[in-house]
Amino acid sequence: MGSLPEVLEAVRPGARQRGLLRGIAMNLYLVRHAIAEERDARRWPDDALRPLSDRGRRRFERAAAGLRRLGIEVDVLLTSPYIRAWATAVILSSEAGWPAPVVFDSARPRSRPEHALAELSRIAEQRTSIGEGRAIALVGHEPDLGQLASVLLTGEPHALWLRWRKGGVACLRCDPALLPGSATLEEYLPPKVLRGISRRSRGVGG
Repeated sequence: MGSLPEVLEAVRPGARQRGLLRGIAMNLYLVRHAIAEERDARRWPDDALRPLSDRGRRRFERAAAGLRRLGIEVDVLLTSPYIRAWATAVILSSEAGWPAPVVFDSARPRSRPEHALAELSRIAEQRTSIGEGRAIALVGHEPDLGQLASVLLTGEPHALWLRWRKGGVACLRCDPALLPGSATLEEYLPPKVLRGISRRSRGVGG
């Protein structure tokens, strides 16, 4: 697995650089992990090791192909270290053409949204300062992703509720500083829609 230092530059942008970055919009793609095996303490005493189901893997491979068909690209792909999230990110890398995933510990289940926001902002500002970071993706879990999105959209973690299907992708438009309440929801792509786009692309040309 990758590590966060591989994404971060050695020096965080200073105050002047952060000022210059204001007004530079970026896309933040929040992806809920694909369908996993049911909880079973006998098979997976450590829930972090619970994998995707075969059905979940197959369905998300088609959904990720739909993202490729839409031409959605990202500069950085972050993921919770839990196996089901990591496997989802690996599929995004192979089927959607996104970068190799990097572990993001602040996306673990039950992580506080302010911790994830602080780390995401650090990454976004650093990558944007070198001409990258215009699109960052994060693979995680519910209800954590929903709370993170709610903070970015409204300033409060519980003010907004999204019906977030496993394998669903939300795109938030925001400033690299990721200030609470500063984002707008550009689109939400349910996995069923993405799979449909993938099927239509396979049907082109007979």
